[in-house]
Amino acid sequence: MERKDRIDAFGALSLTGFSAFLAFNQVIIKFVNGGLQPVFFAGLRSAIAVLCLWLWMTWRGRPPRLRREMAGPGIAIGLVFAAEFLGLFIALDLTTVTRTSIILYSMPVWLSLAAHFVLPGERITPRKAVGLILAFSGVAWAILDRDAGGGQASLTGDLCALGAAIGWATLALIARGTRLKEARPEMQLFWQVLVSAPVLIVASLFFGPLVRDLVPLHIAGLVFQGVVVVAAGFMFWLWLLSVYPAASVASFSFLTPIFGVGFGWALLGEEVGLPLIGSVLLVGIGIILINRSAPK
Repeated sequence: MERKDRIDAFGALSLTGFSAFLAFNQVIIKFVNGGLQPVFFAGLRSAIAVLCLWLWMTWRGRPPRLRREMAGPGIAIGLVFAAEFLGLFIALDLTTVTRTSIILYSMPVWLSLAAHFVLPGERITPRKAVGLILAFSGVAWAILDRDAGGGQASLTGDLCALGAAIGWATLALIARGTRLKEARPEMQLFWQVLVSAPVLIVASLFFGPLVRDLVPLHIAGLVFQGVVVVAAGFMFWLWLLSVYPAASVASFSFLTPIFGVGFGWALLGEEVGLPLIGSVLLVGIGIILINRSAPK
């Protein structure tokens, strides 16, 4: 698909669905952390994704090739990927899914600010700035209200989630601002999981016992993470990033914490009140402002 300068109907539908998928994914991570140490879990997930991507790319007749000129940005994006998910998995172990969501999905703010300075054609206009503020305010309103999914806070967990958000934004900048942008989305992801798998597995040795109260359902969650979330889901997100403007793609991630609260209501029986309704309106208006084309 040719590169576009704005989000079209297909992009909006795809990004909305992916946001809902990511919200459900955090619930799975929280659950599997009960059976596996979080950093070890993240490393195993990357290792499974390496195998899946290699098999899929080979089956399509385009096996992964580690080109020397891509080694620098490839290793860099893999290390950032490892740091991002080390932070995310620890955050989900220490604090609630809703608190992790609001901090992690501040990523569009950091990405938009950085893209304004380093990516051509992605400057923050006054309208986009208002949209970002409204969208972030809507998410904050939903999460900070106890009836919409608050909970016990952990300063360490919050800081880990913030580190993961900054890591995610950095990852997107590397994918768009280096020679990796010339690589296919699946090859970009292959670099990320190939480098992060050994880094995370070695790092897990410093975070306590590798196995907790492991049951078969935890293993099923691990396989789901490696095959569906990383190998398929993240590759799809990288492909969307290669087609649509980075800040616009990132703006849809503001929907994920809202979906997270919705899953809490549907799956856990949590109460949904006016704060959630108000936050959804703010997020929707913010995304419209961010993606609305400039008047000619």
